Amino acid sequence: MRGLPVARWVKLGIKNLMLHALRSLLTVLGLVFGVGSVIAMLSVGEGASREALEQIRKLGSNNIILSSKKPVEEEASGSRRAMMSIYGLTYEDDARLRESLPTVQRTVPAKLVRMEGRLGERTLELRVVGTTPDWFELVKREILAGRVLSQGDYDSRAGVCVLTETGARRLTATEHSVGQPIRIGGNVFTVIGIVVNEKGTSSVPIPDQDVDAYISLSAARERYGDHITRRTEGAMLREFVELHLVLVQVDNTEDVEATAAAIDLMLKRFHKKADYDISIPLALLRQAEATKRTFNIVLGSIAGISLLVGGIGIMNIMLATVTERTREIGIRRAIGARQRQIISQFLIETVVLSSIGGCIGIAFGVGLPWIITHATKMPTVITLWSILLSLCISVAVGIVFGLYPAFRASRLDPIVALRHE
Repeated sequence: MRGLPVARWVKLGIKNLMLHALRSLLTVLGLVFGVGSVIAMLSVGEGASREALEQIRKLGSNNIILSSKKPVEEEASGSRRAMMSIYGLTYEDDARLRESLPTVQRTVPAKLVRMEGRLGERTLELRVVGTTPDWFELVKREILAGRVLSQGDYDSRAGVCVLTETGARRLTATEHSVGQPIRIGGNVFTVIGIVVNEKGTSSVPIPDQDVDAYISLSAARERYGDHITRRTEGAMLREFVELHLVLVQVDNTEDVEATAAAIDLMLKRFHKKADYDISIPLALLRQAEATKRTFNIVLGSIAGISLLVGGIGIMNIMLATVTERTREIGIRRAIGARQRQIISQFLIETVVLSSIGGCIGIAFGVGLPWIITHATKMPTVITLWSILLSLCISVAVGIVFGLYPAFRASRLDPIVALRHE
């Protein structure tokens, strides 16, 4: 025993564990599910957080999003059958932002109108976005075909539009969408381009949607005006909203939050009611990163409980093993084995046991996210550090929970152990 190399100890440990293969397998199930849970949970959290962070980054860390909202105390005029609600951002607000705040590089106003789009027999409800060519500079989207709006389109109030990919496929049902005329409301527009649309999340309000049709703001004002009419039961609700969105680009990222505060103060001077919202992608980015860290800690703590249960199971089995092999321990002590060698023998067995459970758990943890992604379309990301962390934890569990049984085995009196039946 004195000159027994580590490789022989590992081989001997595996041999002893294989004597009770089923018991060993049942023992490591706790570690298998614990390690698998750690990897699977972290991959789900990482996938969700990366998706949200990517959406926020696409909005630009030096951008601010202003949006109109209907106030709780609604200002209305007219009769009960035809009420007019006046709220939201105005063209004057957009001009003040550009002229009054030196940190503002440019603004991109936008008007949003819900209209029915028609191409032949196909119809689809579109969100018409009347904006300036700068929209596609701040909200960067890949161009699939054609081109986006130009300054010439804006100046001439041209009847042209850019569709999102989803809207184009649903409406035109053909790969050759560019150049086709579509009727939006009572006006005919020519499709000049197709862009990729992005999907936001509940925490990331991106400015574009699945079925957007982008036209110039000048054309939107000329063709649709600033009035929005909605029919409800027994009444016709009318809204007057000049601008639904204003995207503000700030010179430096360091000035974003200060500029947002200045914008809020300025708008409060000219808006008697809370009819606008301010979203800061930079603040959302920081909040999402902090949420990601908290989420990982919570998930790791939950999975750690499974590892703790698995470790207790290993300790329980190793204590039973010490009792079963008391006579063997006595013989080894009698022929010269030292206490540290007995400790090493049982400690290696627990580490081998936990390592096997960790490896099986890693295979389980890598396969589970793949199943989740294909079954639910939820993005998952398996990181190398989560695998290494899980493996290290499983080995650490074996060491921690194997120390007490190993010390107990090493302290057995050889004479008493030899008398054990």
